[in-house]
Amino acid sequence: MKYAIDISSNAVKVLKKWKKSNPIAFNKFKKILPELEEHPRTGTGHPEPLVGGGDITWSRHITKNDRIIYDIYDDIVNILIVSLEGHYSDK
Repeated sequence: MKYAIDISSNAVKVLKKWKKSNPIAFNKFKKILPELEEHPRTGTGHPEPLVGGGDITWSRHITKNDRIIYDIYDDIVNILIVSLEGHYSDK
């Protein structure tokens, strides 16, 4: 079963920015997309459910400071990518 992937408008803005200024993160994201379609709970980037997100909201690491935050909707076989960057503050 393949999941359909929707990307929020904020995540699209980040992808456009990464394509120009951060090609490493952009390429990692492109590598992870096919995995999300096939098996959103396993694979590259240490996928894990977010605390307080139930079994719907998950995350995967892209870089040291950035990760993909996404919601999995098994009933409609859909994934919504909510955000991409800046989850961890730069300390």
